[in-house]
Amino acid sequence: MTDRSSVIFGNKMPDKVYKKAVKSKKKYIKKFGDDSRKNYEVSVEKNRYIGDSLGVYNILVGNPAENAHYDVNAHAEKGTFDTEKGIIVGNIRMGFGHYRISMAMASAAKAMGYTPYWMDLNSYGETTSTKVIGAQNDLYSLGSRLSKNPIFNKLVWEPMNYEGFRALSYNAADQKNAELMAPVYRNVPKDIPVIGTHVWPAQAAVHAGMKYVVNAIPDNWPMALHLSEGSVHTIQCHNSYMGYRILNGMNKDKVNKPMPSDSLVYTGHYIDHELVQGIEADCAARIRRKENGEPMRFLLTIGGAGAQKEIFAAIIKFLLPYIEKKQAALYVNVGDYRNVWEALLAEIPEMKNYATEHFDRWADTEAFAQKALDGKEKIEGIHGFWHKNIFEAVYCTNLLMRSCDVLVTKPSELAFYPVPKLFIRRVGKHEMWGAIHSAEVGDGTLECRDIPHTIQMLELFLQDDTFLSDMCRNIVTNKKAGLYDGAYKVVELAMGLKNKQK
Repeated sequence: MTDRSSVIFGNKMPDKVYKKAVKSKKKYIKKFGDDSRKNYEVSVEKNRYIGDSLGVYNILVGNPAENAHYDVNAHAEKGTFDTEKGIIVGNIRMGFGHYRISMAMASAAKAMGYTPYWMDLNSYGETTSTKVIGAQNDLYSLGSRLSKNPIFNKLVWEPMNYEGFRALSYNAADQKNAELMAPVYRNVPKDIPVIGTHVWPAQAAVHAGMKYVVNAIPDNWPMALHLSEGSVHTIQCHNSYMGYRILNGMNKDKVNKPMPSDSLVYTGHYIDHELVQGIEADCAARIRRKENGEPMRFLLTIGGAGAQKEIFAAIIKFLLPYIEKKQAALYVNVGDYRNVWEALLAEIPEMKNYATEHFDRWADTEAFAQKALDGKEKIEGIHGFWHKNIFEAVYCTNLLMRSCDVLVTKPSELAFYPVPKLFIRRVGKHEMWGAIHSAEVGDGTLECRDIPHTIQMLELFLQDDTFLSDMCRNIVTNKKAGLYDGAYKVVELAMGLKNKQK
């Protein structure tokens, strides 16, 4: 296993940085154990939630009963590794974003004739990998929730998410910790390409000797956090290329040795095949609904940290009169956070007069999404969506996205999706660049960092004759330029690495 903590793309780390990285790994070994000699059995079974729609098979590692995505009573279809057409999507459950990007990769892979394998390094309960990731995920979720406190946000959270994660020293520690995640790949065929939608699965794959690894970087603010030397890195935006290429600001003011040109590739936005193929029809339907005076459909989707309830409440309170007059309609996807829906109902009791709950009934959710897309019936009122299972909780937004007029979201991974967007306050300063990019390409608003500006944007969407239609036309233009083809290109790149060696 090559040590990737002492030297990063030719930039030697100071001894104190390397020693700190080693200390971090030792701390986790002491807490969770060292399973580097463990020979975990690996099996494959069809994902019973997105197996049919996206062609996904789950990779199970170790005792199946300790796997988060295994259900002994489900009797899922067993699978095998397809070493010719298979492609692994390595991810972690940390919020919803990395799962959503993984679904885009799986969707593109299926559309291109490949078999996507889902490998969640945070789902293998008996492994050190999952224990380490789980501990870090708990810390990140706590920080995300605490960021609602303006003092904590200003002094701790935003600096950490903006400059702390940017430093090469942070990557040194991550790389050392990722060595503890490598054992989950031990019995996975090494010649199946891996797409990591979080840096840890990519780093672990490289440490484990996987031959063809692509590291799909989610953010467009260049941070060393996202570096996985030994893999090919992909980015969604041209404006972040130079920052990554020269490792800009990742070692304070020092001029760093750059990344090699063949380790960094611009692809465009990572978007599901179904969403890309529907762009023209969906945008035309949005413009038509606006011209016909139909209720404007707002999709509110809560993030994986569940930290935006107060903004949701303000939006709903503002829109209620429009909903009553059938000038607006609401989709509210609370993911797997039913408590958020209950809290909204408690705070806004009049919601109940208009609300229809689509709760943990996937067939009902799919039927509603299709009905809304068909356009044969007007969509009115408030439609709440909650699903206990993480796959359904995340993919619900993707299904509803095509028929909504405006997606209301923080500028996270959803900032890159081909739908008109209203951006609410970020959770982490690095996210602001997603809103900036979206505003530049014309498919989203500026980031609304407080409730009054959020309400102002809602008014513009509702009352302005061209605000929505301009975004729709920009989205169609962007598609023609290939802006939303990133997932296809990542899959093509990953398979190309393998085919080049034949």
